[in-house]
Amino acid sequence: MSESARDETVVIHTDGGCRPNPGPGGWGAVLRTREHVREMCGGEPGQTSNNRMELTAPIMALEALTRPVVVHLYTDSTYVRNGITKWVFGWERNGWLTAGKQPVKNADLWRRLRLACERHQVQWFWVKGHSGITDNELADVLATRGMEEAIDASHSQTTSSGVLSGLSPRQLG
Repeated sequence: MSESARDETVVIHTDGGCRPNPGPGGWGAVLRTREHVREMCGGEPGQTSNNRMELTAPIMALEALTRPVVVHLYTDSTYVRNGITKWVFGWERNGWLTAGKQPVKNADLWRRLRLACERHQVQWFWVKGHSGITDNELADVLATRGMEEAIDASHSQTTSSGVLSGLSPRQLG
């Protein structure tokens, strides 16, 4: 990683959720570096889970970064933080099976998150949700927006081409 990448830390706050769980879901991310802010969201109008949306948020945020950087990534999901900092190494070693020899849930997203982390120097932090941390609260609002937009888009879709599955992020302004 270059010296300039180490000098520029990107702070990311992520959130995801479903209503109900399982059900339609959304994810949101707030990326900050110096004076720049990028807000991202997306969603899934069909059946997904809270954990899948919590995983999708950091994946999309990290994949949106255009060059390797130091990242401080904040999540209110202990599932995501513990999974990426502790459990994933054992899952990989065991061929994506749990200690109980069961397939790891959401293995597709865990693999994608590991790959997204490889380009960057990522430090993971857990924050308590709905505790007044501004960017965490904004990520929650964005996740709700992503879910609502995915549902609205699916209702206006006249064909079932499947293009809404895994909606791509869009920058909000």
